[in-house]
Amino acid sequence: MFSIELPVTDPVLIFALAMLIFLLAPLVMNRLRIPGIIGLIIAGIIVGPNGLGVLDRDPTIVLLGTVGLLYIIFIAGLEIDLDGFKKYRNRSLIFGLLSFHIPFILGFGLALSLQYSIPAAILLGSILGSHTLLAYPIASRLGVAKNKAVTTAVGGLIMTDTLALLVLAVIAGMKQGDITAMYWVQLAISLTLFVLIVLFCVPIIGKVFFRNISSHGSMDYLFVMSILFVCAFLATVAGVQPIIGAFLAGLALNRLIFEQGPLMNRIKFVGNALFIPFFLLSVGMLVDFRVLIEQPSALLFAFSIVLLVNIGKGLAAWISAKIYHYSDAEVKLMYGLTIPQAAATLAATLVGYELGLFHLAIVNGVIVMILVTCLIGPYMVEKYSRRVAEIEEELPYERTQAPERILIPLANPKTIESLLDLAFVIKTPTSTEPLYPISVVRANNGEEAGKVAEAEKMLGHAVMYASGADIPIRLLTRVDHNPASGIIRAITDTRISTVIIGWNGKLSTSQKILGGVIDQVLDQTNQMILVTKLTHPLNTTKRMVVILPPMVARKPGFKDTIRVVKKLANQLGATMLGIVIKGDQNYYQKLLGEEKPDVSMTLETVEKWIELENNYFHRFKDDDLIVIISARRGTIAWHPYLERLPREIATATKGSFIVAFPEEMKI
Repeated sequence: MFSIELPVTDPVLIFALAMLIFLLAPLVMNRLRIPGIIGLIIAGIIVGPNGLGVLDRDPTIVLLGTVGLLYIIFIAGLEIDLDGFKKYRNRSLIFGLLSFHIPFILGFGLALSLQYSIPAAILLGSILGSHTLLAYPIASRLGVAKNKAVTTAVGGLIMTDTLALLVLAVIAGMKQGDITAMYWVQLAISLTLFVLIVLFCVPIIGKVFFRNISSHGSMDYLFVMSILFVCAFLATVAGVQPIIGAFLAGLALNRLIFEQGPLMNRIKFVGNALFIPFFLLSVGMLVDFRVLIEQPSALLFAFSIVLLVNIGKGLAAWISAKIYHYSDAEVKLMYGLTIPQAAATLAATLVGYELGLFHLAIVNGVIVMILVTCLIGPYMVEKYSRRVAEIEEELPYERTQAPERILIPLANPKTIESLLDLAFVIKTPTSTEPLYPISVVRANNGEEAGKVAEAEKMLGHAVMYASGADIPIRLLTRVDHNPASGIIRAITDTRISTVIIGWNGKLSTSQKILGGVIDQVLDQTNQMILVTKLTHPLNTTKRMVVILPPMVARKPGFKDTIRVVKKLANQLGATMLGIVIKGDQNYYQKLLGEEKPDVSMTLETVEKWIELENNYFHRFKDDDLIVIISARRGTIAWHPYLERLPREIATATKGSFIVAFPEEMKI
C-alpha cells in the first residue's frame, strides 16, 4: 500500500508540492486582496518543519532560496534608474545612513536594557538597520521602479546592508580573535578591487558579447546568469555577502538590458515563477511559533523589535521626505520597501546564534520580526505603488489625446529584431496597446498568394520575438498596387500615432529623399515617423548625437519627438550631444530641460550646415546613434539640406542613425 512519510524526501514530489504552492498561494491571496508573495511566506510556515512538517528546509530548498534572494537583488540593480541614481546619490546616501542608524540606535538601546553584552547589542542594532527588497518585484510590476523615491530606497540598500554586513564581519572577527590592522587593510583592498572589476570589466565584457556573440535566445540568458553568480561568488572572496555582488552585477549590466526587451522578460519570468517563490517559501519555513508560546519572554522580545524596526524605518522615510520633499504616497512606498527584514537580517542572526551571542528565544523573536515585516512591506508597496503610478500618469507630459499605437512596416527579415527593439524601448511601459507590425504585398494580377505566405512567415518571426518581451502584437497584412498606399491605409484604419520604418541607406533615383515608399508615406501622413538605419545593437550605444535644424522647436510635434529621443537615451544609458544649427543655445537648453525624462544633454552650436559636415562628421563613431530632427517638405523648419543630410551621414559613417519627422498638424 502506498504511503507518504513526512517530511517528504522524494525529489519529484517535493518539486511537485512546491509548484502547487507557488500556483495556489497567490491565487488565494488575490481573492483576499493581499499581495501574493505574503501567501508564499504563510505557506512556508504551514508546510515547513515547524508547521505540518510536510517539507523540510533541506539544502535544496536553501540553495534555491539563496538563488531567489540573489535574483531579487540582481533585478533591483538591473532596473534601477542609473541616471536618477547618480542624480539622487546623495539622497540614497542620506536615506541609507538614516535607515541604518535610527533602527540601530533603537536596537542597541533595547539590547543594553536587557543586559546583553556590547557585541550582542551592536549586532542586534545592525540587524534592525538592514533591510531586504522583498517587495521590490511589486513596485517593478506596477511600473514605478524608476520613481525617485524607489531609486532612493534601492540605493539606500547598498548603504544599510553594507554597514550591517560589515558590522557582522567585525563582530565575528572579534569573537574569533581575527581583528587586526592587516584584516582591515586586506578587506579594503579586496573590496576596492572587487567593485572596480565588476563595474568596469563587466560592462566591457557585456558589450563584446552582445555585439559579437548574442543570439537573442537562451545564450543571452545564460551569459547574464553567469555574470550574476560569478559576481556573487567574487563578493564572498572580497569579504562581503553575495547579495552585494548580485546588486553590483545588476548595476554593471543595467545599460545593456532593455527594461521592455525579451531578455529582461526572460530574467523576470524565471525569477518570479521559480527562484523568488523558493526564497519566500524558505523564509516562511524558519518561523517556529512554539518557542514563542513556550517562552513568553521571546514573544515580548519579538513585539519590542517589531515595534522598534517599524519606528526606525518609518522615521528614516519621514525625515528623508521632509528633506527632499517627497509626497505622502512616496514616503509610505519608501517605508514599505525598507521595512521587510530577511536576507542580511537572517544571516546576521544565525551567525550571532552560532557565535553564542544570541540564544534561541532571540532567534525566534527575530524570525517573527521577519514574518511581520514581510507581511507589512508588500501590503504597503502594493497599495502605495498604485497611488504613485496614478499620480505619475496624471503628469502633463504624458500623451492623453490619442492611444499610443506604433506601426512597424517590415520588408527585410534581417531588420525585424532591431526595429522591434526600438519599438520596445520607446513604448510606454504602462501602455496596454499592442505593436502593429505590417507587411504590404504588391498586387500582381492574382498571383499574390505566395507573397502573402512569405509575408505571414516574416510576421510570425516578429510575433515570436515580441512574445519573448511579453509585449502584445497585432499583425497587419495588406495587398496593394503601391506598398506606400497600403501603409498609409493602415495608419488611418488603426489610428497609428508613431511609425518606425527601416531604411537601407540607398536610393533608387537621385530625386528621392529616402526612397519612393518612405517619401510617399511622409507626404501623405501627419504622424511622427522614425526612419531608421541601425547598424549595431541598440544596447551597445554609448552616445546619442541629436541634430536640431533652425526653427525646428516651432514644429507642433517637436516636444513629443524630444520626449521619445530622451526616453531612448534614458533606456540606453547613453550620453547626449545636441548640435543646434543657427539657433539660440540657451533657448534650446531651457526647452529641452523641461521635457521628461530627466536626461542631461550637452549643446553645441554651428552657424552653417557646412560647418556640421566639416566639424562633426569625422567625429562620429561606430557606436554612436545619430538622431536628425527633420521636417517634411513645405513645413516650418524644412531646409533643402535636410533632404541631403541622411545620405551624407550614411556615406560618412558606419554608425546607426534615425531621421525623426515630428507630428504635423492635420489640415
